[in-house]
Amino acid sequence: MTHYLRRVLRGIVCAARSPAIILLPLFFIQACTSKLTPVAEHGHLSVSGNRIVNQHKQPVSLAGPSLFWGNKGWLGDRFFHAESVAYARKEWNAGIIRVAMGVENNGGIIHDWQGRMAKVKTVVDAAIAQGMYVIIDWHSHHAEDNPEAAQRFFVELAQTYGEHPHVIYEIYNEPLEDTDWSTVIKPYAQTLITAIRAVDPDNIIVVGTQSWSQDVDKAADDPLTGFSNIAYALHFYAGTHRQELRDKAEYALNKGLALMVTEWGAVNADGDGAVDRKETLRWLEFMRKHQLSHCNWSFNNKKEGASVFNPHTDPTGPWKDKDLTESGLFAKDIIKNW
Repeated sequence: MTHYLRRVLRGIVCAARSPAIILLPLFFIQACTSKLTPVAEHGHLSVSGNRIVNQHKQPVSLAGPSLFWGNKGWLGDRFFHAESVAYARKEWNAGIIRVAMGVENNGGIIHDWQGRMAKVKTVVDAAIAQGMYVIIDWHSHHAEDNPEAAQRFFVELAQTYGEHPHVIYEIYNEPLEDTDWSTVIKPYAQTLITAIRAVDPDNIIVVGTQSWSQDVDKAADDPLTGFSNIAYALHFYAGTHRQELRDKAEYALNKGLALMVTEWGAVNADGDGAVDRKETLRWLEFMRKHQLSHCNWSFNNKKEGASVFNPHTDPTGPWKDKDLTESGLFAKDIIKNW
């Protein structure tokens, strides 16, 4: 498919936007517009300065959940199905969902390639069907140890889905604190971005940053160059990360980096503990101010504070509010009203 045709497909929106019917009553246009899916409304996303913008070059901020590690045997993959995506879209008003595929750990994709890849594609297909954006996340803390596997993963997915404006690639979830940005993470990112761009020239690529995707200031001082539509991952857990991390993020934004909060929690950084509503609200104010898109961790029923669902909740659904944890109800309210 030519680049021109890709753009044509990405530009298809509701007929009520057509100049031919511009004189139709406003209520008709509003009724049609209200039914647009997120992708129909915003189209192909791109990076402009320190903002992610839509097809109309307007800043866009999307909200949705993140699935749990997709490792075989870790049980989070029981939620990797179309019903989860439909529920997030219809009940939470989510515009985006993140599929987190574990890599090196037991049951990760390098140990079960076909099975794990099928799980990822199930979620991506469902997101496309719902008209949602989907972050495909290489959920690793040591991605530089397996660059060939990462390239294989993203090239295959870019070949399959690169023509769709729905897809966002997150090439490194959370580099560790001692994984240096300039000498390790940045060269890895350059290799991965080059491989993806050979297949998909323009969908957004999100690059993880040092210290569990917190040291965005280090990336701002030595940013990637020579590529378009690159954003940087910022992760926070409100019970642990506070104003100091927001200051780092503000610094990076002021230096021109586009950020995406591909993972956040209302609890502690270990994924457990009580919901910190007060600090989460500060983070929400910060994300609104800077028009940041974000995904809440995690769409799972593991017995921990960050889980959306109570333990023993049927992963096949359907789900009611009684099935949600305190964190899940809080996240649902935030995303639904974003």
